[in-house]
Amino acid sequence: MDADGGRACIVGIGQTELSRNSGRSITRLALEALLAAADDAGIDPVAIDGVVPYPDSVSAEDVIPVLGSPDVRFTAVAHMGGASSLAGLRLAALAVQSGQADYVAVFLARNASSVSRVDTRVRQLAGQAYRRELEYPHGMNTPAQWYALACRRHMHEFGTTREALGTVALTMRANAQRNPGAQMYGRELTMEQYLSAPVIADPYLKFDCCLETDGAAAVIVAREDRARDASGPVVRIEGIAEGHPDSADDMASRWDVFNTGLTKAAPRAFGLAGMAPSDVDIAFIYDCFTFEVIQQLEEAGFCGRGEGGPFVLDGSIAPDGSLPVNPHGGLLSEGHLTGMNHVVEAVRQLRRQVPDDRQVPGVETAAITGWGDMGDGALALLARA
Repeated sequence: MDADGGRACIVGIGQTELSRNSGRSITRLALEALLAAADDAGIDPVAIDGVVPYPDSVSAEDVIPVLGSPDVRFTAVAHMGGASSLAGLRLAALAVQSGQADYVAVFLARNASSVSRVDTRVRQLAGQAYRRELEYPHGMNTPAQWYALACRRHMHEFGTTREALGTVALTMRANAQRNPGAQMYGRELTMEQYLSAPVIADPYLKFDCCLETDGAAAVIVAREDRARDASGPVVRIEGIAEGHPDSADDMASRWDVFNTGLTKAAPRAFGLAGMAPSDVDIAFIYDCFTFEVIQQLEEAGFCGRGEGGPFVLDGSIAPDGSLPVNPHGGLLSEGHLTGMNHVVEAVRQLRRQVPDDRQVPGVETAAITGWGDMGDGALALLARA
């Protein structure tokens, strides 16, 4: 993603604590994360002249006056559900590379545990007329129920086991034990506990499902020539792309349930970066459910379709595996900030700014996936500058 002034870079990151009840408004949470990101970048918040908020959350107009930005030249919102964080990062990269802004803040703030839980958020998804008439009357009301269909199909076609799903859950929980900021820190999980947990939407059990979280995260993007003015280490955005599945607003009408937006986005992102999946040192996979880790590993090209189960069972996603995944604990065990916390952790790993027991040795490149709505997808490839 080169332009006349160089690649787009992440120059600042900020994140609040993750909790079940923040006790603050989402506007307050957003400002805390934005100010932390500006401080991390070593810039005055008034220098932020581009704002990309997460959809259905705090608006650009809510934060501009408090930041004191005198002339915000660029705003945009990407409507891709959980993939919106990476789609927003892409918009920021395009904005700084085209000279539309110098410093673009991408942020998310939510009280998704204490105020707006998943049963209310799904009413904001696309295709509501279809769902009200054909899905809700039959009890198909939540993402767990929709995505469980794809998981069961994968089990049927490829022999994916519940133990493979459990390995994803246990790996994320073990990673969280090295992250004091994780919601599941201090709460270990065994395979016996996993297998005996209540069914949520067969084949998904309780620990197959991600957390509900209050919190906020933000990143600041600048072009490489402007990034030199930042005080801290920068991380280059080597390539980033988004994609949408066929029949984007529902899954039941899709010929191939495994062909998602990520299937289309991944080759584009790797092409922009001049990289291959084998060049990636660490991955941050949007782990809304355990199976979605397996599916996204396949569709991003880290293993073949149908090979995701054996890939996780042989330890490949563990911290000492061939492709460590979500060393912070992910959405399953750190917290659910729709993947913005994945971006923050990726930057920390590339900067070598995490404790030694969590730092993946020798990390030079990172991949981050986004997953949203009925299979919208995105992939970002970052590199240590």
